[in-house]
Amino acid sequence: MSSSPVPSGTAFAAEAALRPRRRRRFSLAGALRGSVPYWLILPVLATIGAILGYPLYHVLRLSFQRYGLFELIQHKGVGVGWANYSSVLHDSIFWDTVVRTLVFTVANVGLTMVLGTLIALLLVKVSSVVRVLLTTGLVLVWSMPPVVAVQVWLWMTNYQNGVVNYMLTELHAGDFYQHDWYATPFSQLSLVTALIVWGAIPFVVVTVYAGLAQVPEELVEAAEIDGARPWRVFRDVTFPILKPIFLILTSLSIIWDFGVFTQHFLLIGQSRIEPSNYLMATYLFEEGYFKSDFGRGAAISLLMLLIVAVLSVFYVRKMVKMEEVQ
Repeated sequence: MSSSPVPSGTAFAAEAALRPRRRRRFSLAGALRGSVPYWLILPVLATIGAILGYPLYHVLRLSFQRYGLFELIQHKGVGVGWANYSSVLHDSIFWDTVVRTLVFTVANVGLTMVLGTLIALLLVKVSSVVRVLLTTGLVLVWSMPPVVAVQVWLWMTNYQNGVVNYMLTELHAGDFYQHDWYATPFSQLSLVTALIVWGAIPFVVVTVYAGLAQVPEELVEAAEIDGARPWRVFRDVTFPILKPIFLILTSLSIIWDFGVFTQHFLLIGQSRIEPSNYLMATYLFEEGYFKSDFGRGAAISLLMLLIVAVLSVFYVRKMVKMEEVQ
């Protein structure tokens, strides 16, 4: 009794690979079905385009004009081409401010992420009563308006009757009697950093703490049974799971800290604002609004947007790659 040879799985795969693929015929109904998701998000895209695109277009047009007080009264600018951008890019104060703002942003983002993560890990270990007290304090800090927070810090760091000088002196940390915390640009920016980190930590803590609830306890217990120390458990188990959260928080922190203005301007004060302590947003305000050169200010704002986009592209690409893998 003869039997016909049955092709193996490899032979089937080879035949399938050699067989010409049939192209799907284009049909209007299929195209409409495939475009349904895009039609659903079209209203959102149109709204975002109207809210962001329209002002951005006017700022872009303004950056190519000479637009001062005289032009503001006439409601008409004078075209100057790339003169505003050339003026800004050839200004040494601009480049000094860019470098200072980058260092300031790195310091703020780094401190915020590290301290926020440590406090979130602490919340997992403490009792429920302590957790509620800490969370309540963080929420109160988070809900405090920046202007109110600046006034509190000005009172605490006042050189005549500030509580910081009093406590440091009483703790024998040194003689801080009538110590002026705003005497040098470094101390001024250090205080601004402390204020911003203090106000940004609650958001990081709450977000990371929520993410820690998604870490499987059995993985942590298995690592601890194998003798892994806490920092090793965090590096090999917790961090890979929370990596998307850290990427999002870092991207948002870069955007917020690079463009900070309220805390910096109000804490230092207009009388002490000078090129040696400029940040990008303050530089924009001084050059564009304080000097009433709105065209130059528009050019600075677009350059700021470009710098932030360059700083954030790495984290955005990381998030997109992680989504593709998932």
